[in-house]
Amino acid sequence: MTAASIAGSGVPPTGSIPNGRPAGSVEIIDLNGLRNIEFGATEDELTRRGILRTSLDACGGPMLAGHDMVSPVFVEDKLVLLWVGDPMRTPEGITAGSPVDEVWDRYPEVSRLRAPQGTRRLDGLLARSGDRAYLFLHDGRTVRKTIAGYADWARRLFDEGVGPC
Repeated sequence: MTAASIAGSGVPPTGSIPNGRPAGSVEIIDLNGLRNIEFGATEDELTRRGILRTSLDACGGPMLAGHDMVSPVFVEDKLVLLWVGDPMRTPEGITAGSPVDEVWDRYPEVSRLRAPQGTRRLDGLLARSGDRAYLFLHDGRTVRKTIAGYADWARRLFDEGVGPC
């Protein structure tokens, strides 16, 4: 994943955010991406559309305009993953803080991924659909982080232990 450009998330928004949603409102992350931000889009395309802010580097990469709690992962100039935090949730309602049991209920085909012993990494649950997946990092009780995008890249990210910073 060394070819990836990984951006970090910033400070949670206050007041209203640029797309007109009030702070604290919920946005859906699905297996296509976010509204107006699709997996497979290029960095140049997202920059041209004003969505990717290369001048606002955080954690070593560009940020998404209006999405302080989202970290994009690019590989060979294409968006392959999005790390998302609260208040982002899947269409099935899973978000940071959701009980792990809810993931099993809403994604019956989920695969359990164990973090290597002796590390401080979180275990994962991979909910795959075709070439896309959600990776839910958890502490055994609750989801701590949601990553969505191409399944192979989500699995590679988990296996290699790479984070957004």
